[in-house]
Amino acid sequence: MEMERQTALVLGATGGIGGEVARQLRDAGWQVRALRRGGSLPMERKDGMDWVRGDAMNREDVLAAARGCSVIVHAVNPPGYRRWAELVLPMVDNTIAAARAQRATIVLPGTVYNYGPDAFPLVREDAPQNPLTRKGMVRVELEQRLRVASGDGCRVIVVRAGDFWGPRPGNSWFSQGLVKPGQAVKVVNLPGSRGVGHLWSYLPDVACTMVELLQRRESLEPFAVFHMAGHWDADGTQLAQAISRVVIRYGGAQPALRAFPWWLTALAAPFMVTLRELREMRYLWQVPLAMDNGKLLAVLGHEPHTPLDQAMTATLEGMGCLSTAPPALASPAD
Repeated sequence: MEMERQTALVLGATGGIGGEVARQLRDAGWQVRALRRGGSLPMERKDGMDWVRGDAMNREDVLAAARGCSVIVHAVNPPGYRRWAELVLPMVDNTIAAARAQRATIVLPGTVYNYGPDAFPLVREDAPQNPLTRKGMVRVELEQRLRVASGDGCRVIVVRAGDFWGPRPGNSWFSQGLVKPGQAVKVVNLPGSRGVGHLWSYLPDVACTMVELLQRRESLEPFAVFHMAGHWDADGTQLAQAISRVVIRYGGAQPALRAFPWWLTALAAPFMVTLRELREMRYLWQVPLAMDNGKLLAVLGHEPHTPLDQAMTATLEGMGCLSTAPPALASPAD
């Protein structure tokens, strides 16, 4: 019975946050079951996890994969920001059905899309959710469905963080906008308006927070929401400066810093769905938006927080952006 209580199903385990949570749960002693589309076998043991073939859009697949699980990590999203209106809510409904059947806890990586300017600049968990975008309205409805489900057979933990970055960032602004995976860093694009702060969250820190909250899940309210303070980039250049420091430390040349070409996304948006969807979220780069982590500190006593340069070194190494060995005297600093 104890073994069953320590089994978690991760939806979206091939993505950035889902993969990081899956690995950290595994390392913390959990049995991890990861749902993925494709693959040649119904179940495959790999990297210390059980990979199950299935589709998050197929309720029977999710119900079968969740059997015996006490936790379901819902970290699945449509690729490239596409088809949110069609896919996001049916997927979470399947997760809810599985969680009800197992009386499991659902863990959701939350987004800041839920909020509009009336909640800025410092957002608390109880701030009004009046989003400006279609994706934001979908996320509000998603969380509302989870809130209803938390009163009917399952628990929910929402961990809301800023833009993700890390060694395996998946589809993220960091890996798609700031730098290019697999290439030496010669240019860093700055999406934000000059002098405007931006919230970033290091994926291993977010995953660690989720794992620590799961250890306390029985003592939390049925629908528990927590905000992370993450790495606050006060003027929109501090992450770029950290990238530069790490690149130089590894023997590279000073990268050029340049404004992200939003004008190009405007031209291409009619022809490229992903760019059109990214452009819809531009307002988040034009105003400062930080999050109050007081509730998280009250429960955990701390927020997992890797020093900036240490996290940036691991990120650029993991993304294949550093081609030389680090100097012997390298010393990470925040």
